[in-house]
Amino acid sequence: MSLRTWLGRLPRRRPWIALVLAVLLVEIVGASGAVFTAQGLGAWYASLERPAVAPPNWVFGPVWTALFASMGGAVWLVWRRIEAAPGPARLALGVFAAQFVFNLAWSAVFFGMREIGAGLAVIGVLWALIVATIWAFDRVDRRAAILLVPYLLWVTFAAYLNYQFWVLN
Repeated sequence: MSLRTWLGRLPRRRPWIALVLAVLLVEIVGASGAVFTAQGLGAWYASLERPAVAPPNWVFGPVWTALFASMGGAVWLVWRRIEAAPGPARLALGVFAAQFVFNLAWSAVFFGMREIGAGLAVIGVLWALIVATIWAFDRVDRRAAILLVPYLLWVTFAAYLNYQFWVLN
């Protein structure tokens, strides 16, 4: 049996394995952005004037871990519907992939390139793509859309922080 065939049967035969794989995949891809974050967290980030509402750095790891897990669960719910609603499910997963690229791009721009203003532009596009992903996921499985709401709220807060960093620095 080919890997593609085996993966295609996971939603029906082994849904929990598929869920774990979806969450792990999103966690791993999401964690790759930490490479850029680590580059910028040294002297550069420490030298920036911080907004009053900026949480301590240790908060970001657990928050993103929880958000990525929720995103993985949402992807799994949509993926399970790929045979029943192939058009909407494929569209939803495509929009999800696009927003994920911008999620990683923000870390690369803000921390890797140390471009606060450009980071603000990237996070604006990311925010719009998350809204589009929630809409697309809702057309396939409302639970998947709801799982992305905390992500949208966190990115809204992150956009505000990015704006404040830009104003202050």
